[in-house]
Amino acid sequence: MIEQRIKNEQTLKNWRAFKSHKTGYFSIWIIVISCLFSFTAEFWANSKPLYLNYQGTTYFPVFKDYSVKDFGITDSMQIDYRNLKLGENDSIIWPLIQWDPYESNKKVDEYPAPPSSQNLMGTDDRGRDVLTRLLYGLRYSIGYSIGVWVVTFIIGTILGSLQGFYGGWIDLLGQRVTEILSTVPVLFLLIILISIFEPSLSLLIIITSIFGWISISIYMRAEFLKNRKREYVEAARALGQSHFKIIVRHILPNSLGPIITFSPFVIAGGISGLAALDYLGFGLAPPTPSWGELLAQAQKNFTTGWWLVLYPFLSLFTILVAFNFIGEAIRDALDPHKQK
Repeated sequence: MIEQRIKNEQTLKNWRAFKSHKTGYFSIWIIVISCLFSFTAEFWANSKPLYLNYQGTTYFPVFKDYSVKDFGITDSMQIDYRNLKLGENDSIIWPLIQWDPYESNKKVDEYPAPPSSQNLMGTDDRGRDVLTRLLYGLRYSIGYSIGVWVVTFIIGTILGSLQGFYGGWIDLLGQRVTEILSTVPVLFLLIILISIFEPSLSLLIIITSIFGWISISIYMRAEFLKNRKREYVEAARALGQSHFKIIVRHILPNSLGPIITFSPFVIAGGISGLAALDYLGFGLAPPTPSWGELLAQAQKNFTTGWWLVLYPFLSLFTILVAFNFIGEAIRDALDPHKQK
């Protein structure tokens, strides 16, 4: 009971120290609000209305796909809600941005088109709305980086913990494998593997995680080597607790510093890594919304399409800086010297 109270007091102290770091605390809100808009992007940017009352019947096209027969359309296989003829008693509610990420604006003369009232951040080289693709693209960047972070930290924590706790031949063999894999040119190997298989979000996460666990395993090994001889561990051994309980209940909770501290930086690295792969053409398969793909278009249209340079760059810069500020705030909050 006393131990739990001490832990709660320390957690509260760390949280207050984190909140005192204004840039980190403000950055968390930037990330949360950005992710909220991105993962609910269908309600903010879509070519389907949120609500439609047509000829006495209520429809919710964002939530459900309807047949053309429901609207009496006979000359098309798709419903064009923009050109749907509404009567006096009919009503419709549109999202703030009336474009989906795969739809081209056919009313402009050439692509890419500059910012206008129809496309606030312009269009890309295929006439698709840049703001919409940035909004939808963030969910893929966050999903990829979170997936890589979870998988690599699980693998790295398990392998590093076993090496640090048992030592001996397990540690010797594990370190030799780690040293060999750390010499592999990861980016070039990733490009080769991705070029062989058809890229998808899950495949990219798996391939990236094959080598991404190395750094965290090194830190977790060092933490377990330091903590395995602590008094509370020796006391647990004397009480006859199993190795599994000692690792999970005693050493691991006191060795989470590297995991907590490095997490924002690893997530930021995943976002920039996916952008780099998409920029090189080895990332998500087209026409998936991607920040890196927009940056590749910016290179091709550098002189004529300034909006393709400015807006994707600002989006990527803002998210990466926010995660780095969060990482710095967490690092300072967990540093006992700075707390004093």
